[in-house]
Amino acid sequence: MAKVYEALRRAEEERKRRVGGLPGGPLAALDFELPAGATAGERPPWWKRLLPRGAQAAPETTADLNKRRITLLQPDSFVAEQYRTLRGRIDAIAAQRPIKTLAVTSALPGEGKTTAAINLATVTALSLGRRVLLVDCDLRRPQVHRSLGLNPEAGLAEVLTDRVGLDQAVTKVEGANLEVLGVRWRPENPSELLSSDRMRELIEEVARRYDRVILDTPAALGLPDAKAVSDLCDGLVLVVRANQTSHYDVATTLEVLDRRRLLGLVLNGADAHRGRYGYYPS
Repeated sequence: MAKVYEALRRAEEERKRRVGGLPGGPLAALDFELPAGATAGERPPWWKRLLPRGAQAAPETTADLNKRRITLLQPDSFVAEQYRTLRGRIDAIAAQRPIKTLAVTSALPGEGKTTAAINLATVTALSLGRRVLLVDCDLRRPQVHRSLGLNPEAGLAEVLTDRVGLDQAVTKVEGANLEVLGVRWRPENPSELLSSDRMRELIEEVARRYDRVILDTPAALGLPDAKAVSDLCDGLVLVVRANQTSHYDVATTLEVLDRRRLLGLVLNGADAHRGRYGYYPS
């Protein structure tokens, strides 16, 4: 993963220049908990940078929504080509070992995991004869259905609690060979549902029915949901944002998740004209 670390090191150095050289943690194995005796002058732990419980995220604009579905709106764009490149590299890995189910996550919210999941699913569905399912596993703040203009009558939580069958909850995206299992009902016990035997059975079922299943999970830090879902998948892609995601956050996330499933990192939001973009295989 030398290329990954080098790319993140450069992004971190630029981020620190922009914010006045705030100290950052080293890119090394880190404890999940804040070490005893840590002082207030050290880099704030990741949970202090999470959205406070009950707080509302900033309202999304039409531009935000369009960015999440750019491969649908602008299939010939430069960004769409980068997602095709990502698809190709994942397919190359899949030629070496089975990858039917793929989790997409990030360290913290706002780093582009849902954008990556939607656009990767869209370009994967462009492959001839390939059935693709996109699953929104964020039962707290789901974004997939709104980003794609869907209004599902039922979703993942209803399937996991056996209120409806899978066929009743899956919605087809108009104009694309893509199906979506979104979120309609937000349960009070999302972590328990995502780590349940029923979730394992569901992933096994969709892996048999579809050629590729892409699961958009919540951010990995602060919640157990991403680990619960990714542990059930064949592969994992971690999205990091240039000038925002720190070495500290990446290293902590890699300690939380199963590194053996990590296929690579997507560097999101970098300056494409300077060649700092794209996907770095692990």
